Amino acid sequence: MSKSFKTPDRVIYVCTGSKCKKKGGKDLGKMFRGMIKEMGLKGQVEVVKTDCTDRCDYAPVVCMQPDNFWMSQTDEARAKEAFQEHILNANKKQDIP
Repeated sequence: MSKSFKTPDRVIYVCTGSKCKKKGGKDLGKMFRGMIKEMGLKGQVEVVKTDCTDRCDYAPVVCMQPDNFWMSQTDEARAKEAFQEHILNANKKQDIP
């Protein structure tokens, strides 16, 4: 019998390929995890580190699902803004009947 796991409502993919990692991808992943924990969204939102997304010229690359929202050359300020829009605001919309 296999164990089951809860599928998160939202997923943030953070590229941690060599170029993205060097340009802050790893730190963005840590920042997102901290925000998720701080806001009590563990289990609802998950951060997934990906290998190279083959978009090295645009490092670091972040993608938020299910919105299919991609960000290139992502810095901390843009990442926080996108988190607000695509994670927090999206969760509020889901709570409304």
